[in-house]
Amino acid sequence: MRQSISITLSILIFLPLVGCGNNSEPGKEEAQVAESLIQTEEEVDGSVAYFASGCFWCVEAVFQSVKGVKEAISGYAGGEKANPTYEEVSRGLTKHAEAVKVIYDSSVIDFPTLIKVFFGSHDPTTLNRQGPDRGAQYRSIAFYANQKEKELIEKYIEQLTEEEVYNASIVTEIKEIDKFWRAEEYHQEYEQNHPENPYVQSVSIPRLKRFQAKFPELLKENH
Repeated sequence: MRQSISITLSILIFLPLVGCGNNSEPGKEEAQVAESLIQTEEEVDGSVAYFASGCFWCVEAVFQSVKGVKEAISGYAGGEKANPTYEEVSRGLTKHAEAVKVIYDSSVIDFPTLIKVFFGSHDPTTLNRQGPDRGAQYRSIAFYANQKEKELIEKYIEQLTEEEVYNASIVTEIKEIDKFWRAEEYHQEYEQNHPENPYVQSVSIPRLKRFQAKFPELLKENH
C-alpha cells in the first residue's frame, strides 16, 4: 500500500514538469517578428486561419494531419505585448494564447471544415485550460479575419449548442485576429521532431489519435 502511494505521489509530482508550458529551452528565446495579415499569396486569397486550443504543439500536429492544409505554424495571438517570447507567454505575462496559423488550399478544404476540425479536436468547455495545461495562455479562441468568418464560427457554435454535443457551455472566445507572432523555431513541428518527449507521448500523440479516429475522412493519405 505504501509503495502504491509513493508511486502515485511521484506521478503527481512529475506531471507538472512535462506540461507544454514547462518545456522552455533556456537560451533559445528569440525576438519575434509579427506576420502581417496580408503577407503571402495564400493569405491574399483568404486561405489562412488562426486557432488557439491549448498547447500549440498539439494543435499544430492536428491541423498538419488534415487534408488541404499546406502548413501549420505555432505562435502567439490574442494578446497585447509586441514581440512576445515563449517564456513570457507561458507565464501569462502578455495575455496571448498559444495559437496556430493554418495555411490551406481553399480548393481542397474550406473555412467551415477548419472550424469543424478546431472544435472536434479539443474541449471548448474548459475555461483557460486544455488537458493538463492551465492558464489563459491555453484558452480556446476561434479567430476571424472578416465578418463572414465570424458569422460562420457563431453559427457552428449555435449548432453544437442546439445538438447538445457537450455537457457544459462552450467558452470559446470569438476574436478578431490582429497580429500573429511566430513562435521560436524549436517549437515548430515539435511533436514530429520530438516523439520521445514525455508530454508528446502522454498528451500530444493521444490527442492527435483521438482526432484521427473521429475524422478519418479529413486526413491526408500519409496520416
